[in-house]
Amino acid sequence: MKIAVIDDYQDAFRTLKCYAKLKGHDVMVYNDTEKDPVRLADRLKEAEAVLLTQQRSRFPSAVIERLPKLKVISQTGRATAHIDVEACTRHGILVSAGGAGRPHTTAELTWGLILAALRHIPYEVKRLREGHWQSTIGTAVQGKTLGIYALGKIGSLVAGVGRAFGARVVCWGREGSTTRAREAGYEVAASRESFFRESDILSLHLPLTKETRGIVTRKDLDLMKPTALIVNTSRAGLIAEGALADALKAGRPGFAAVDVFEDEPVVGAAHPLLKMNNAICTPHLGYVERDSYESYYGDAVEQIVAYAEGKPINVVNPEALGKK
Repeated sequence: MKIAVIDDYQDAFRTLKCYAKLKGHDVMVYNDTEKDPVRLADRLKEAEAVLLTQQRSRFPSAVIERLPKLKVISQTGRATAHIDVEACTRHGILVSAGGAGRPHTTAELTWGLILAALRHIPYEVKRLREGHWQSTIGTAVQGKTLGIYALGKIGSLVAGVGRAFGARVVCWGREGSTTRAREAGYEVAASRESFFRESDILSLHLPLTKETRGIVTRKDLDLMKPTALIVNTSRAGLIAEGALADALKAGRPGFAAVDVFEDEPVVGAAHPLLKMNNAICTPHLGYVERDSYESYYGDAVEQIVAYAEGKPINVVNPEALGKK
């Protein structure tokens, strides 16, 4: 089969253990993101299988209808909102998406960002290299209120570290989240307003859906302390568009640490947060870790191999079977 792997920014795929399983297949790897549907389709016109790296590229009908040779899309992870699955089904293209992620990697990065922001680590490193010694006074986690918005797998890990550091952990979210919080011995905020108002560090851990898009509003942010830090390692769309940059300019909250952006990849420093001294930003590194890549890509390769052997797995749209 002719297989295209797209959005492998670090050119890591060919260094992974799972790559050997595609021996005998014609594998093309692309390291950049092509956002134009026509140009993306032209790039993939010979592919019989496409391996998608997370949600780095949208796969709309405008791309799918231009790929007559495509038989299967193998997704790393379970998310498929970026794929027009109905269009795939109409064109007889199978979509396979399965395999669980590793929540520890994003939780680790979350704490990396929290500590970097509270202790001004990037700035102090820069100043030391410039010949200076101790330029700022940091803030400790101990005794502070850590707000966790959604206590799922990642949120639970972040909360556990906060507890170990001596923070007061307060949670907010839907009923399932608040139930888990109580069972784990964490506080549940008395109200949404008090959650935003009391948190010294507020970390978002919700999935991005139609219901959660823009769930954090400018009004919510205005409630936060001028000394507070908001952290987003989930999805940028959880915060209303433009609200975070405007709120940071107004001083509530005082600081932000983010790993996600509305339109990725961000190149040429073309984002307002990158120009702000009270924001620390990383280029969506949450799951970008060797073992995580082995897991995600390993599952996606298994899906392609299974399809090639006539035994597809983790099929999202079984209606497409037999259409092509």
